[in-house]
Amino acid sequence: MQEKWAHRADLAENALNDRHGSKLWGLPNTNIAVVAWPPTTKEKLHVHWHYWWQAHYLDCLVDAALRRETQQRRRRIRRTLRGIQMRNLGKLSKNRYYDDKAWLALAMARAGEIRGIKAPKQLAQLEFDIISGIDSLTGVLPWRRGETFYNTPTNGPSAIMMARTGRLDKAIELTDWIYDHLVNEDGLIMDGLRMRMHGPEIVEAIHPYCQGVTLGACLEIALHLRARAGFAEADEIRDVADAEKMEEAMVYISRIRSLIEAVNIHLATPQGVLNTPTGDGDGGLFKGILARYLADIAVRLPSDNPTNRAVKKIAARLVLASAESAWNHRLEVDGLPIFATNWTEDARLPHNYGLGRSSLPESLGVIRVAERDLSVQLSGWMLLEAAARVADYVDSNKDT
Repeated sequence: MQEKWAHRADLAENALNDRHGSKLWGLPNTNIAVVAWPPTTKEKLHVHWHYWWQAHYLDCLVDAALRRETQQRRRRIRRTLRGIQMRNLGKLSKNRYYDDKAWLALAMARAGEIRGIKAPKQLAQLEFDIISGIDSLTGVLPWRRGETFYNTPTNGPSAIMMARTGRLDKAIELTDWIYDHLVNEDGLIMDGLRMRMHGPEIVEAIHPYCQGVTLGACLEIALHLRARAGFAEADEIRDVADAEKMEEAMVYISRIRSLIEAVNIHLATPQGVLNTPTGDGDGGLFKGILARYLADIAVRLPSDNPTNRAVKKIAARLVLASAESAWNHRLEVDGLPIFATNWTEDARLPHNYGLGRSSLPESLGVIRVAERDLSVQLSGWMLLEAAARVADYVDSNKDT
């Protein structure tokens, strides 16, 4: 099974790099993703800067390199790191949006895990800038500098970053705030909380990536708490202090269990395909991000009890069923896939190139074809990398 998904992930990688990867303004030893295919002249010139889309492009490049490291993949990651820093036209922290910065911090840190690649020097300053943005009144990060909107898409990835960089207490505070304010009656994570003159106002929208980043934050916290207790899957709890630490970790593992169940019931088909409509633009990334962290649960959640093993199987099923559906509904151009924005429906060709009729609204650009956006195609690639990772784990643990 792993070979099948690795091959499909390779094809997705090739599709993204062939259609979207390019030198930044023709400069040597740079790489950056054009935000649409086929692109306009303005898009080729990167006139509008999609900071967080490039972070996820980098993250997918890292996924491929971690799956199978090659010299070509390492070279492309180095060039992409260079291209992102150059196109940003200044310090990476000058962006007003804390969610954007958190995504890039996560991707750059993962890039630094690849043999022969050093994380950029700007990374430490970027992480410090994010931490410094925590609001003294609420104890969490606003969506952007100067805002009074506090949301999951910002605090979720920031909590993941803080847990991974040794700031566990702060990661716990951000994640607990999400659970204190943004869980709806179905057990799903809502978008955010806006402070108004009359008091706090909940933004009740349910987005797939809100579930994903919350799962990711809970997993990182639980694993770090277990590590603090000196507890591995085969170890025994040695004393009362260890038991207390394990009990604290179980809070976050229980949250993972409940959230996986809610996603399975409310955001997927009976067959396990993630099917929340997300469209084009930024929304194109939302389901792919959820798939990434579902794969993390399937692979990294400890298997030391029957409930965890059942949850891991559900997470794996959601990833693999979604990937199978997305693959079956793809289009192919020159032997490489184009993924649909909705993984239960057929992909649409961004331009017909004379291969068929188009309506007048499509010809005039009134109707946007979501599949044209980099975000939608990145989501498909992210999903296939998640499937390859899950399939490798399943194949390696068949007899356990």
